Amino acid sequence: MSAPSSKPTVSEREAREVAEAAREQEWRKPSFAKELFLGRFRLDLVHPHPMPSTEAAQRGEEFLAKLRDFCETKVDGALIEREARIPDEVINGLKELGALGMKIDTKYGGLGLTQVYYNKALALAGSASPAIGVLLSAHQSIGVPQPLKLFGTAEQKETFLPRCARTDISAFLLTEPDVGSDPARLATSAVPDGDDYVLDGVKLWTTNGVVADLLVVMARVPKSEDHRGGITAFVVETNSPGITVENRNAFMGLRGIENGVTRFHQVRVPAANRIGPEGAGLKIALTTLNTGRLSLPASCVAAGKWCLKIAREWSAAREQWGKPLAHHEAVGSKISFIAATTFALEAVTDLASQMADEDRNDIRIEGALAKLFASEQAWLMADELVQIRGGRGFETAASLAARGERAVPAEQVLRDLRINRIFEGSTEIMHLLIAREAVDAHLSVAGDLIDPEKSLTDKAKAGAGAGVFYAKWLPKLVAGQGQLPYSYREFKHEIDLSAHLRYVERTARKLARSTFYAMSRWQGRMETKQGFLGRIVDIGAELFAMSAVCVRAELLRTTEDHGREAYQLADAFCHQSRIRIEELFGRLWTNTDDLDRKVVKGVMSGTYVWLEDGIVDASGEGPWIADATPGPSEKENVHRPIS
Repeated sequence: MSAPSSKPTVSEREAREVAEAAREQEWRKPSFAKELFLGRFRLDLVHPHPMPSTEAAQRGEEFLAKLRDFCETKVDGALIEREARIPDEVINGLKELGALGMKIDTKYGGLGLTQVYYNKALALAGSASPAIGVLLSAHQSIGVPQPLKLFGTAEQKETFLPRCARTDISAFLLTEPDVGSDPARLATSAVPDGDDYVLDGVKLWTTNGVVADLLVVMARVPKSEDHRGGITAFVVETNSPGITVENRNAFMGLRGIENGVTRFHQVRVPAANRIGPEGAGLKIALTTLNTGRLSLPASCVAAGKWCLKIAREWSAAREQWGKPLAHHEAVGSKISFIAATTFALEAVTDLASQMADEDRNDIRIEGALAKLFASEQAWLMADELVQIRGGRGFETAASLAARGERAVPAEQVLRDLRINRIFEGSTEIMHLLIAREAVDAHLSVAGDLIDPEKSLTDKAKAGAGAGVFYAKWLPKLVAGQGQLPYSYREFKHEIDLSAHLRYVERTARKLARSTFYAMSRWQGRMETKQGFLGRIVDIGAELFAMSAVCVRAELLRTTEDHGREAYQLADAFCHQSRIRIEELFGRLWTNTDDLDRKVVKGVMSGTYVWLEDGIVDASGEGPWIADATPGPSEKENVHRPIS
């Protein structure tokens, strides 16, 4: 069987329809974040803070102790950074420890850790070497174990999960050289042939792909009389004939990750290895990412803790103008930001993770908000640390050590964290994804009303339905608990957090009113207002984080010795967050979005090409996007099984 010879050509509307079909259409469980965007502050969904069972906590703590010992005695992060490779003996040690099976059920040989403890383990391993955190996360968060856990058959689980738990490394392959966040143009094909599918195509940025034993591959099945067709997920053995790892990619950060380019040429995959039905691949990928994205906030928490430690120690040791650096307000404000934000990131990550473990709430928005918020804030914290360290922050750890100073890899952390704003959905894509879910209720009631292709009859029916919805919903946005001075009194102690929760309640209603006004103003053009939608989402992320820190502070007050200190950090974060929120509200309606669009048109038409004069372009020759035409590989296979 031969593969299609050209990439799918799709219109903007068709691309949106593919993305929409992959969404989970229904809300079977409550969602704290969804309610927040609708102006309803459902504190009862997150407070009291959910907690792991005693047995789950004990199992998790026991593994963390073993992992800590391994990381402290067997992992040399500087060596991994220097040689851009995790030594085989370290990977084999992780296998023996059971780290490949942290999220896999014990009946398949895994450790059966909760999402909370899995994330704590990733944070710990990632602090020793970010490349190790990525290896473990790509294997379990989006690799073979998670899709099979959610969608695999009993036979698939029995066949593959024991291997993933102890010996086999897995990878997830979706992106292609010319296909990123627009999967409607996916070109890799899976052509049915008897009891097999034949795969042809090229996949890019295959994290773990260079060393993987098993792959989750997304490919397009042609539609036919006997086949529904569509983007479909498969488990593929890496040693199958026709698979070539053509390149091991190198990056500005995460230098030890095994990320490559993988080509498939007439690769036969048994139909028994198909995950779910044909056409369900994107839905499987998105559902997997609901919890899979939480691995990135975990790494950001670890980075924040390290930034805080270094900022504290350095700012006490370094004197400037007669007093320690930390006592200068310009530096102290940065340290305060790092401390408060680290507390917030841990609060958001633990809350979303525990909610995932409970499975009582739908966390698709919470997981996405956690990823978005953590990746942006962690980058800012690392940047502030580099600034606090001054020239030493820009200097490499190896250079510092060579001249006799402590080898602090601040610049490496900055480089390593940068990818988190792109991994598993860039900040821009996350804004659109979350915004789509946030305005879902509005689109559901007004969909035909704002669809230019619908008839007047359909629009009239939609208008009547929308009128009923808004007649009930809008009056509830006028007043609420946030206007009552004694609301949320259980959060008022020596330090008062109740005022922050009242602010969250009032602001959630204001956010919902702003969204409704925008829907009324722009209607069907709302989806093109990406600047506006991004700010709406960022406000929601801040409100979610404020809620999480208050709930966590109250938990620590009742269960730990440092409850008062937790309240201090929560109070500081909430005050900082409120300033950001008010700025975002101001920018909803006062911004340069229209002017920016005009400038972009000028840039793309060549109007400002004169502005590029006076430089030398150091870029090399070659196409912007590598050729990914299906066919046999002409390159050496750089696949490197771990020995």
